[in-house]
Amino acid sequence: MEYFTKYPKIIYLHNGITEKIHADTKNGVEQLTIIVKKNINELLRVFADEGFTKVKFEHKKPFQIGNGLSLRLDKPWELHVRLVEMKKDIIAIYAEVEVSRDYLQHLFSQRTPVIYEIVNLMKKYEIDYKIWNDRIKKYAHKVLEDYKIRLDTQIPVFAWKPMVFVIATVGILYLWKYVNTI
Repeated sequence: MEYFTKYPKIIYLHNGITEKIHADTKNGVEQLTIIVKKNINELLRVFADEGFTKVKFEHKKPFQIGNGLSLRLDKPWELHVRLVEMKKDIIAIYAEVEVSRDYLQHLFSQRTPVIYEIVNLMKKYEIDYKIWNDRIKKYAHKVLEDYKIRLDTQIPVFAWKPMVFVIATVGILYLWKYVNTI
């Protein structure tokens, strides 16, 4: 159960200046952000039209607008998006791919920031966007080279909801057996 994506490796800033996006085995790739000048309600409508749903439980970012959004990808992966208001009608979009919350592995699985999935969505709806690098405090004008990223669950995923049902059922049966033997 693998997920493949690309992520900017070398970006062109301006006047011949390039910057390499940091990546390591412990922290993965550094987070890039999509910045759009759009009304939040219009942006939420775009995500809803694409099938994104609200996330109920999550770690919120400072200044995050409402709940995060998620979109199911190929089993067991989901795209998780957070919207953060920078200024009036200027929204930062943070996105990552992770194992869906429906699986136990969500708690400890690998996740990675993504850009192109959101860029494609912005292009589809003809929304102007910029890619922001918070470490160097500059916009990327062009991507010159990409990392190829492969996410893997490494072990089969386990849906936690059926596990709770089975455990509760077995528990009730043992309780019934215990009560009847008294």
